[in-house]
Amino acid sequence: MSSGGPDLFVICKNCGSEVSPYITECPYCGNRLRKRAPKIDRHGRVAEKEKKGPSPRLTRLRSGEIPGIRGETHPYATIILVAGGLLGCLLWRTGLVSLSNVGVITGVGLNNHWWRIFTSSFTYSNTGYAFVALAVIGLYGTLMEHRHGPIAVIVIYLLGAVGGLAVAAVALQSSHDLHIYLGANGAALALLVAWAIPDIRARLSHTDYDGDLLGTAVLAGVVALIPLAAIEASWISAGVGVLVGLVAGSILARVNPR
Repeated sequence: MSSGGPDLFVICKNCGSEVSPYITECPYCGNRLRKRAPKIDRHGRVAEKEKKGPSPRLTRLRSGEIPGIRGETHPYATIILVAGGLLGCLLWRTGLVSLSNVGVITGVGLNNHWWRIFTSSFTYSNTGYAFVALAVIGLYGTLMEHRHGPIAVIVIYLLGAVGGLAVAAVALQSSHDLHIYLGANGAALALLVAWAIPDIRARLSHTDYDGDLLGTAVLAGVVALIPLAAIEASWISAGVGVLVGLVAGSILARVNPR
């Protein structure tokens, strides 16, 4: 065989005869040299078949998803929490549930009714209180869920709402006044503050951020002052919510920065 030019012959592996490189069977012994006649390139040489790797496969696009851009998932955890608050409003309004059976009552303590710290966080007797709290929970819960996932939202809600009402129940256990505390103003503040922490840190470090801190500050003030208009909202729960938001937001900002 010559180098740099077309191959003059090939050797049959069966009989050792020199045969043309352009045939598929040996004319002397009938041995199969190749499955099909080779392709000849423009220089008269046998063109070797290029081996191609497996072509990449893309998953099917979801509804509303743009090619090359990851679609956002639905905030199911936030939807469930807001729906639970709406359900609590309806159950109380219809008279199926008494507030004294689901709320945290000061001066009495939880006794064996520890589950009230859960049911009270989903119950509202004031429509304005319910609207503001659930709207803030829905907004900042959705933002937090897109940023950190559903588990973070649920944990922050429980610490802010249930934890806040539990602290209020213990702190006011010896009070001589009977008072029912309801709602999740603590959870609303916890989610709001936790979401705002990265933007606050960016503002202090003079770097760019995407959030609306002014609007967030206004909503935080409205939620914090709810106990002035709705006596069933707890100041203690609001304070616990702010503390939970500061701690949770700082931890999440370090573990999962933007």
